[in-house]
Amino acid sequence: MVHGGAGALDNVSDDKTAVRYLESIRNTLEHGREILRLGGSALQAVEACASLLEDDPVFNAGCGSVLNEDGKVEMDAAIMDGRDLSAGAVAGVSNIANPVQLARLVMSESEHVLLIAEGAMRFADHCGMQHVPEHYFYTPDRVEQLKQARLRHKVMLDHDDTEADSEDQKYGTIGAIARDPQGNLAAATSTGGVVNKRMGRVGDSPIVGAGVYADNETCAVSATGYGEDFMRTVISKTISDFMFMQGLPAVEATAAGIEYLTRKVGGRGGVIVIDKDGSCASGFTTKKMIHGWIEHGGETVVRF
Repeated sequence: MVHGGAGALDNVSDDKTAVRYLESIRNTLEHGREILRLGGSALQAVEACASLLEDDPVFNAGCGSVLNEDGKVEMDAAIMDGRDLSAGAVAGVSNIANPVQLARLVMSESEHVLLIAEGAMRFADHCGMQHVPEHYFYTPDRVEQLKQARLRHKVMLDHDDTEADSEDQKYGTIGAIARDPQGNLAAATSTGGVVNKRMGRVGDSPIVGAGVYADNETCAVSATGYGEDFMRTVISKTISDFMFMQGLPAVEATAAGIEYLTRKVGGRGGVIVIDKDGSCASGFTTKKMIHGWIEHGGETVVRF
C-alpha cells in the first residue's frame, strides 16, 4: 500500500494534477510488486516505493517539499522493520534528495533511531550520501504557497486553498507499507511538513508509533495528516495495539483507530494499514486520501 496525502480534492476527472497523483501511485505500487516478485523484502519494497514518491514533485516530500518560514526545506522521514522493530528516522534535513534512504542508513549503520538537523546531515556525509542544491526543491507551486502563507501570517498545510476558511486542503506526506511472502512487514513515511512552519518544527512522520509503525505480530502503518494530531494520539501504535490487545483485523482496527483520533483530538488526515495476514485497510477523516493497494497479489487499486 502507498499514500500521497489526505484532504479534499474535488473534480478529480477535470484536474490534471489529480490524474497525475493517481498515475504516480499506480506506478509506485507496480514497482513495489515487482520488487517482491523478484524476492525483495518488505523493507526493500517500502524504501524503494517511498523514494519514487519523493522523486515526484507533485508530492510534499523530497523534491516536492514545502518551504518553511525562512524559505528553506526541512524534511522528515522514517522507516521501520517489523521483524525486530528496527527503525531509523531523520528530521529537519535539507539538500538530501531521498530522506527515506538516509533514515534507512540510520537504522542499519548507526546505534540510533532518530537523528536531526546538523547531526543527521553530518551522518549523511559520513555515509557518503550525495547532496543536491537548494534549487532542486524550489518548484513554482511551493514558492507561491509560501508567499500566500506569509501574506496571511499563518502556517498553511500543503495545497491549502487561498481562502482562509476553505476545506479544500491536501495534507502532504507520502508513505509505503508492505508484507512480503515470508510474512515480514515494513513501513516508511516521508514529508516536507507544512508551509511556513517554524524552523525546527518536526511532525509525526519521523516519530515511531505516530507517523510510522511496523510489527510482524500486528501490522504496518503509515499516516498522513496534521502531524500534531497524530503525535498526540500515537495513532500508528494505537492501531497496532487494537490488533494486539483485541485481536482485531485490519479493517476493524483501522476504524477503531480513526474513531479514537476523531474523538480525542478531532484529528485531520488518514492511515494505510496492512495486517499480519496481508489484509489491507485505510481510514481517513478528511474528504479524501490519495492511496492505493495490491492485496494478496491481486489487482492494483488506486483511490481518492
